Amino acid sequence: MTDSSHDGVPAPRRILLVTGLSGAGKSSILRILEDLGHEVIDNPPLGMLDEIVTRAEQPVAIGVDSRTRGFDATAVLAALARLRVNPELQAELIYATAEESVLLRRYTATRRRHPLAVRGTVKEGIEAEIALTARLRAAADVVIDTSDLPPPELRQIVETRFGRWGGRMAEGLTVALMSFAFPAGLPREADMVFDARFLRNPYYDPDLSTLTGLDGAVAAYVEADPDYRRFLDQIDGMLELVLPRFVREGKKYATIAIGCSGGRHRSVTLVEALAGRLADRAGTGDGPESESHIEKASGPSDVQSAIADGRGAWSVIVMHRELARQGRCSWRWASRPKEYAADVVEGRYSS
Repeated sequence: MTDSSHDGVPAPRRILLVTGLSGAGKSSILRILEDLGHEVIDNPPLGMLDEIVTRAEQPVAIGVDSRTRGFDATAVLAALARLRVNPELQAELIYATAEESVLLRRYTATRRRHPLAVRGTVKEGIEAEIALTARLRAAADVVIDTSDLPPPELRQIVETRFGRWGGRMAEGLTVALMSFAFPAGLPREADMVFDARFLRNPYYDPDLSTLTGLDGAVAAYVEADPDYRRFLDQIDGMLELVLPRFVREGKKYATIAIGCSGGRHRSVTLVEALAGRLADRAGTGDGPESESHIEKASGPSDVQSAIADGRGAWSVIVMHRELARQGRCSWRWASRPKEYAADVVEGRYSS
């Protein structure tokens, strides 16, 4: 199955190189991509990449890691550069990672041998692989940290970034808004980070401490801070400047993270408020009567006009990292493109 064309010009065929740390979820990502209609080849010899791409007739996802024959970061980057020269291809690099403690726990649970720890410990193997793949992580188009990512949310992230909407690849920018807790670490995938810890904290109110920013009482408490509105306006103003430039420069995915001490109250409130603003700017929110700016476009030329202008040519995802770590489903669309196929949205996967 090939991507559809615009005005008779075939759309570039997507080629994804999937790499990363062993145990970080590369195989899971490849399985999801296969569900989305990609031809998947895991760990072919690096010298065969060009031949594989030449013979394929549909989007391809190729797994490459330290087990791959002839694996070398320089060779992988050289192969990626060759693919990107071809205007008929859209080549991207995905890097899967996880915290070292999480990888150690996963290897202990499965009792598998780390591919780089033939004679040493698993910890030594992980450290060696981090060093071996550091250049790939730095060059990756997308870094996916699976440390605390439940399988359903990993699937949603991959589908959002690499799904084929309406039989073709998505146009415009996908903006992910994420709340998080600073003590738990900065989100590695974040393009921009904002700190909400100066706002008054609902945690110290016994009636609010067990609630979250998704609850109206907590949101009202945070919003009552005299500097809340000004801070929200400042973030919104920054994104109003930056996001259109991201769109015009062809960036496909941006993560905006807002953190606080626990990642449950202030940051959640701000992310929810910001999601509403961005969805409104794109058109409206993702309700049954919603039509985002992209959804209103009647054809490819209208979508391209929106992208050329850069304003409103985006969809919006909301993620609350610490709530997800507590087992709460925190991923949702605030505004999604019409092209996002219904079978994917509803959890049915077609090839």
